[in-house]
Amino acid sequence: MQAKGSRAPSLRALPFLFIVAALLGLLPLLHSHGLQPNPMLASEPPHHYPAVISGSEPGDFTAAPHDVSQEIRPLPNRTSPGHVKYRKAFPVLGIDYTHVRIPFEISLWILLACLMKLGFHVIPSVSNIVPESCLLIVVGLLVGGLIKGVGESPPILKSDIFFLFLLPPIILDAGYFLPLRQFTENLGTILIFAVVGTLWNAFFLGGLMYAVCQISGTGLSHIGLLANLLFGSIISAVDPVAVLAVFEEIHINELLHILVFGESLLNDAVTVVLYHLFEEFANFEQVTVTDIILGFLSFFVVSLGGVFVGVIYGVIAAFTSRFTSHIRVIEPLFVFLYSYMAYLSAELFHLSGIMALIASGVVMRPYVEANISHKSHTTIKYFLKMWSSVSETLIFIFLGVSTVAGQHYWNWTFIISTLIFCLIARVLGVLGLTWFINKFRIVKLTPKDQFIIAYGGLRGAIAFSLGYLLDYEHFGMRDMFLTAIITVIFFTVFVQGMTIRPLVDLLAVKKKQETKRSINEEIHTQFLDHLLTGIEDICGHYGHHHWKDKLNRFNKKYVKKCLIAGERSKEPQLIAFYHKMEMKQAIELVESGGLGKIPSAISTVSMQNINPKALPVKRILPALSKNKEEEIRKILRNNLQKTRQRINNYLTVPAHKLDSPTMSRARIGSDPLAYEPKSDSGNLPIITIDPASPQSPESVDLVNEELKGTSCLPPSPEEDEEGLVMHVMEPSSPGTDNVFTPGASDSPSNQRMMRCLSDPGPQPEPEEGEPFIPKGK
Repeated sequence: MQAKGSRAPSLRALPFLFIVAALLGLLPLLHSHGLQPNPMLASEPPHHYPAVISGSEPGDFTAAPHDVSQEIRPLPNRTSPGHVKYRKAFPVLGIDYTHVRIPFEISLWILLACLMKLGFHVIPSVSNIVPESCLLIVVGLLVGGLIKGVGESPPILKSDIFFLFLLPPIILDAGYFLPLRQFTENLGTILIFAVVGTLWNAFFLGGLMYAVCQISGTGLSHIGLLANLLFGSIISAVDPVAVLAVFEEIHINELLHILVFGESLLNDAVTVVLYHLFEEFANFEQVTVTDIILGFLSFFVVSLGGVFVGVIYGVIAAFTSRFTSHIRVIEPLFVFLYSYMAYLSAELFHLSGIMALIASGVVMRPYVEANISHKSHTTIKYFLKMWSSVSETLIFIFLGVSTVAGQHYWNWTFIISTLIFCLIARVLGVLGLTWFINKFRIVKLTPKDQFIIAYGGLRGAIAFSLGYLLDYEHFGMRDMFLTAIITVIFFTVFVQGMTIRPLVDLLAVKKKQETKRSINEEIHTQFLDHLLTGIEDICGHYGHHHWKDKLNRFNKKYVKKCLIAGERSKEPQLIAFYHKMEMKQAIELVESGGLGKIPSAISTVSMQNINPKALPVKRILPALSKNKEEEIRKILRNNLQKTRQRINNYLTVPAHKLDSPTMSRARIGSDPLAYEPKSDSGNLPIITIDPASPQSPESVDLVNEELKGTSCLPPSPEEDEEGLVMHVMEPSSPGTDNVFTPGASDSPSNQRMMRCLSDPGPQPEPEEGEPFIPKGK
């Protein structure tokens, strides 16, 4: 027992050993090589090739260590006169850190990020309380402090690195695996929150901050209106990286997740337009009405232009995947390259790169998955998850490192006012917009939902990177803006991110249900879609179901034939979903070890029939003699005959009585001409059932024969064989009631079955003085 107890602490301390080892691995580089700057992360534009660390001017490289340089002997250089070439003590061995410095440091930072992520998940007691994003920022603060403690300059995350290399994997992963049905059903609500909500936050915050700057004694009077509006546009946007990092850990329900995350994705177009618009206006001497109108129109150009670029690249990627059946290895590469090209092409024209990435992922996915192999699909899925996870980890670590490395200017009035006004603007915007949205929504947003939406408006690295892009020439207060932005980021990530989980539990907010989609659910979903589409067509209201059906028809008739190879373009959606579900189930069974060796002849689609259940053993009936069988038949026949007689006596009523007085008055009062008694209306169809027939109920024959008798005596053997007797109905004259009008051949025996079908038995009738249907109505 003591031995087992002594091993537990060592296992728990294993992640800390990894972390300490990684940090210790950084120390020799910091001490010997100075952690020289990386041109890509410096504030100056890159002149050489990119790296991850920055600290001084580009092009400065560290010399070789001193002890190695003492062993070097000068030799004349044969290639260029006047230069001296050094000969090594060992011709092969040597130290050339400048040659591998950039990829080595990049790999070291990625390794550190992975070790941090591993350590947090190995210790569940920490990760269940503190979100992973908070822990990564703390690690970044510690690493930045360690680097600064040894006398070196910590690296600063440059905006180009963030926007060109770290952000695209996260957005592509979110866009490619976007829950399209939930996104489209709530698209109106998402757009209102993303567009109107972001505009409200930007102008409300910018206007209030301008009012604060005009207060005497604050020392902020030199900050104009455009600078405050620019700051408001930077800090008002909800960050998709922070939202993903927090909301995926608390497992909030699908509606709230798609509303907040969809808002964080689509508000990029508003942020980009406002940022570039106010940045350009800051250079103008005077802003005219024409400039404002063109700035308003540029929002549609940026957003719709980004979507158009993404759709074009998505269609090209789908069409390219149609011809990759003979070379499956490069299939995932087309998905990554075309998506990244869509992002870069949008950024080339200052369009919304995030909108382009989302559009390309959504458009290409259904066609690409129909063309590529299952192995390629698995590669795309796990590579995107891995790539986005590493990028997210690096972003939060460098947020902490950049906080230590950056230059800060602290102004209590500006920073505290920014934090308070951000919270007020978010709450007022969500409450006002939700009041308007609930007038048009079938499923209303409850006060609990509104609280989570307002509380989940987290800020992140996008705001920091946009603030870092500001130019000192036009915005001398950039350091104060960055300090305020970092303060808001830390407050939203630490305070709101750490408290949102207990608040969700306290308010009993519905969480995400991890259920597998079944074929039955898919059938009912498609049935409801067709039903709602038909209802909209009948009502003449062309809603989103109508246009969705039109789009599906166009897709099935034209687009699938061009973008999907082979017969899968004609495969119904339900069958395709069934094949996908069966393949997924089969893989899960094989990976879990639930199945043994599967014969190769059996299809993987019908995995449920691999191990059929054993058939039940048939019952062995005892052999009966003819006498016993005849005796049993006789007993059953007598009992059935008694049952028949009781039924007949119960159902028999006077034959020639046309109808009860109440029903007669009711029918005559409603239509006197139609229900007037006729003298002769022809023969009625006669149906007779013999319950004592030896035939089974499943094999009843219909025979057109006349009845043999009208008595209720036991039937004769000949009658016993007849079973059911029917008469063919002849056409009646107009206005004749064939059921209630007596015929020439009517009798109690002829009407027994008719009354059995029409009369359920004795029931209390209404009083005689109260007609069923009043006359004259």
